[in-house]
Amino acid sequence: MARFGPLALIVGGVAAALGNPRVRLLLALTGSAILIATVFYRWIEGWGWLDALFFSVVTISTVGYGEIVPETAAGKIFTMVYIFCGIGLFVAAAGAMADELIRRAHDQAGKEGDDEPDT
Repeated sequence: MARFGPLALIVGGVAAALGNPRVRLLLALTGSAILIATVFYRWIEGWGWLDALFFSVVTISTVGYGEIVPETAAGKIFTMVYIFCGIGLFVAAAGAMADELIRRAHDQAGKEGDDEPDT
């Protein structure tokens, strides 16, 4: 288990984070935003499901490759709204996950320190 220490810490932290109702809510809202955007781009822009999902994820995560872009006025307007709302959700969800990972790592470090004898 020692050789998987960092990986085990991350996996355990993610599992613990998913136990937090706030994290679950933020992840559900972020997933819902991605789903809504994917369906929108599929219907309005006429993109395939994979392209629509790809664009939705790339946009909300601020990566923005620029490979595909909305061509309709409705698509451009929706994308502006999606960016302002979606990025906030994405950052909040990522921050909540990071908070839980850091808290777990801190708690784990504290427990390991408790095992040492006092001098």
